[in-house]
Amino acid sequence: MFWVLFLLSAWAVAGLACLRLCLAAVRAAAVEPHAAVGEHTLTLYEAAFLSGGPRRVADLTLVSMARQRRLLLAHTGWATVVDPCGRDDMERSVIGAIGPGGQSRIAPVRAAAAAADAVRSLADRLVGAGLAVPDGGAGGVAAGVRRVRVAAVTVCALGLVALALPLPATEPPLLIALWFALPLALTLGCLAITRMEIHPYARWASPAGQRLVGALVRQADGTADDRTFLTSVAVRGVHAIGEPDLRAAFAHREKYAGDHWERRA
Repeated sequence: MFWVLFLLSAWAVAGLACLRLCLAAVRAAAVEPHAAVGEHTLTLYEAAFLSGGPRRVADLTLVSMARQRRLLLAHTGWATVVDPCGRDDMERSVIGAIGPGGQSRIAPVRAAAAAADAVRSLADRLVGAGLAVPDGGAGGVAAGVRRVRVAAVTVCALGLVALALPLPATEPPLLIALWFALPLALTLGCLAITRMEIHPYARWASPAGQRLVGALVRQADGTADDRTFLTSVAVRGVHAIGEPDLRAAFAHREKYAGDHWERRA
């Protein structure tokens, strides 16, 4: 009967993960949008935050300044200030993160700009308007889905361990596998229902925020102007960049960020 302990552990893991996902879904649905949300037009910074959080805002600012030739993003992964006068709080945060020398690697600039007061103020405004989730996604639906997926794998692992134990003849392995199939069915069913009802899983945006981001994408006319280009970056991230030099700069940043600076961010 030692396998029963593994079964109880499987139920505990599965039940807790599914409960947390359900609570996250209820909280997301309970976020009340501001009365003026229906008339609100997202700025690119707001769209970037709702789509990818603080780091997406920093990326958008870097790309925007580079497109205007006020910031040089070299393919070696360095950012150089050309125009030291920021036009808004986000740009001033980026320039401040680069420092008085006017040159810095992209990775630490991105991390510092994402943590700046300007981004926190933006987040507070979006949360107050009911467009962003209050906890910044740490306990949101996307995080809940990840926990349930981990729980499903854990249940399978516990079941395999239980089946590997010496079992008495009165307890056939098939029966034990069926007992473990119950918590596994709970996790898989929870994932299926969540996918049908809530997908796509937004980490930062509330349902009202997701609708506004979708409307912003639909309003893009498909031309190659700066507005459409920056909208793609805001919604899809730096991987939407089609310019080889910019892509090289951010690709270098991603490799560099995997070492020292990414752990600090």
